[in-house]
Amino acid sequence: MLAKPAYWFEPAEYRARLARVQAGLRARGLDALLAFMPETVTWLTGYFTRAYGTFQFAIIPAEGEPTLFCRDVEEYYLDATCVFPGRVMWTDSDDRVAVAVQAITSRLGATAAIGVEKDAWVLNATRWEAITAAMPGARFEDQSGLVSAMRLVKSPAEIALQRRAARAAEAGMQAAIDTAGTGVSEREMAAEICAAMIRAGSDLPGPGVLSSGERAFHLHGGYSDRVLERGDIVQVEVTPNVRHYHARFMRPIRVAEASDADHRLAEQLIAIQDATLAAVRPGVPATVPDTICREGVLSAGLRETYTNKTFYAVGLLLQPNGGEPMEAHPGAEWAFEEGQVFHSYVLAQGFGMSETIAVTKEGIERLTSFPRQLFVTKS
Repeated sequence: MLAKPAYWFEPAEYRARLARVQAGLRARGLDALLAFMPETVTWLTGYFTRAYGTFQFAIIPAEGEPTLFCRDVEEYYLDATCVFPGRVMWTDSDDRVAVAVQAITSRLGATAAIGVEKDAWVLNATRWEAITAAMPGARFEDQSGLVSAMRLVKSPAEIALQRRAARAAEAGMQAAIDTAGTGVSEREMAAEICAAMIRAGSDLPGPGVLSSGERAFHLHGGYSDRVLERGDIVQVEVTPNVRHYHARFMRPIRVAEASDADHRLAEQLIAIQDATLAAVRPGVPATVPDTICREGVLSAGLRETYTNKTFYAVGLLLQPNGGEPMEAHPGAEWAFEEGQVFHSYVLAQGFGMSETIAVTKEGIERLTSFPRQLFVTKS
């Protein structure tokens, strides 16, 4: 029996979020939102279960409180985390789409104007076609970006969780540096990184990017059985989270030896990163620091092309999502706002240097504050 709910934030914060979404729905002439994206459900209602990949969603009316739709075995987690009491639950023997349609129509009626998060990965084509076929009198409108845009500016309580995640990230990176060495496998490194981050408060182990040798020159490599050799580059990105609010950063490691050119490269990347982040403040177009970073790498001759983004937003992220839908690149048409949080990175020749930053009134706060340098193992 549940003794007391374990809300991630104060109920007033969830109610304020709900009011913002409902105002957006009314402005669009909609009666409700069907929130299928797991992050939307958790951000708006508090409800969280590790089984968020099952068929579940929230009915968010333009007036009144939400109704949660989920599997019956999740009732404990509804009681423990969800601020709002309304719920409809299906069992494994039910026609769950039929139960979903009944839940929607009983709450909204058969002819409502309904926004839908169509780009949610848990809403597959079969389910969507069945829902729309069963509700021919309703009007459905894609509102995939409604809540995700609101989530981009974090509350102080959200950023506080990301600061805690940053401390776990630093513990993980220190474990990577302490463990790496000739004859050590990537798998051994990963185990130590994961253990350190979990002990430091991370809800998930990570480690994120971990690759050596040839794969260190190619982003998104995962750990393997490969054993480190003298002179290897090890590319490491630690990606912990606290209550699934993320912070992350990258540092380069050389195994046992590094050249003067290696150290100069690291220093160049740090200088480019400093110039890039110094340009960030509220109201500044994303293309301004993006250009500083991109042109800094290219003008220094560190890369022949630079096609990847330079910033992307991070916050409440549930796998498989790895970032929020705001990125800096030459075609970006947005500007920085106070309260946004980003992972900003610069890459060249197998070396990665990155930070998680929060945008403040005057500029930025580095949520990750680990020493920035090329790390060289003792053996």
